[in-house]
Amino acid sequence: MNSRSFKAFLKKNTMIIALIAVIIFFSVTTDGKILYAQNINNLFSQNAYVFILATGMLLTILTGGNIDLSVGSVVCFTGGIGAVMMDRGINGFIAFAVMLLVGLAIGMFQGFWIAYVSVPPFIVTLAGMYAFRGLSNVVLNGYSIGVRDEMFLKVFGGGADCYIPNFLGGGKINMTCMIAGIVIAAVMVVLNIKTWIARKVKGYSNESMTVEVAKLAIFAALILWIAWKLANYKGIPTVLIWICVVLLIYHYITQRTAIGRYLYAVGGNRKATELSGVNTKNVFFLAYSNMGLMAGLAGVLTLARMAQGNPTFGQAYEMDAIAACFIGGASAYGGIGSVPGMVVGAILLGVINQGMSIMGMSSNYQSVVKGLVLLVAVMFDVVSKKKE
Repeated sequence: MNSRSFKAFLKKNTMIIALIAVIIFFSVTTDGKILYAQNINNLFSQNAYVFILATGMLLTILTGGNIDLSVGSVVCFTGGIGAVMMDRGINGFIAFAVMLLVGLAIGMFQGFWIAYVSVPPFIVTLAGMYAFRGLSNVVLNGYSIGVRDEMFLKVFGGGADCYIPNFLGGGKINMTCMIAGIVIAAVMVVLNIKTWIARKVKGYSNESMTVEVAKLAIFAALILWIAWKLANYKGIPTVLIWICVVLLIYHYITQRTAIGRYLYAVGGNRKATELSGVNTKNVFFLAYSNMGLMAGLAGVLTLARMAQGNPTFGQAYEMDAIAACFIGGASAYGGIGSVPGMVVGAILLGVINQGMSIMGMSSNYQSVVKGLVLLVAVMFDVVSKKKE
């Protein structure tokens, strides 16, 4: 690998290297506690809302660095609606569908003003942040409402028994979890090699086979290690299934579909995209409608995890989602970003939060550290753009 290729490799994988460094740092400072099986499990369970919201936020950022400030309030509002419905005896799955539809309707409402009336996204979603936080208090009447629907809690990740059953036995080791990890790692390796070969044949990739194999080996080893850790605890948490389904669907959408290409094109150069015949207003409308849908799903997962609706839930959720995208490599100018990069950003945030909590660090200092990490990530993006 020559120096130019090495620099390109470092630039492309900066956040992955940073994530590894942060994990090593906290594994030393916490005497390895951050790598306990239960903490690995909690990393996904406690940060499920970040993965879901950041997936939707990525699409809005791709349109030109635009963000949605209302998602935390929408999570609280949809969660409150679900809690009230189940408290009145309505089936949990009907409540689930209603929560998604309400989130989608909110996204479409905000998307209409942004896309077709040309009101700045910052203003529309800021108004939504205030409005839906107030409506959350109205729906819940200022009180917490508990959720007692056991099936809802198990399916969407709340409670101590919300894990995929161990169908294959294995004693203390959850073999279902281990086999799932092996299959996922194998599929990931095969698909990435296939993609690399196709890109190489067409001249789209400059990476050597050695670099590609090394990267895949690291990722496969990471997947197997996580599977081993989870298998030594309780297995696969239900919420992880929801996270993986969303990530896979949106990775496919952004990389393999026309709407995915339109999102990148609008963020890259909206005027040129319009001249090529793409209705950019529809692209904006779809991005914000989808953001509302993801906020509805995050409301479901938050409600299930907390087993109650509360008017204070969802505070600063939008900031965590935005930070995960930018830390994961999304450009503040739009047109650049990916689902895998966002996942790295979300995990990095989760590791920092969990590591500092284990160390007993004040929540105030935790906010300072997260702010600095976000600032450095955006500075890196801005500086690299100037050099180009």
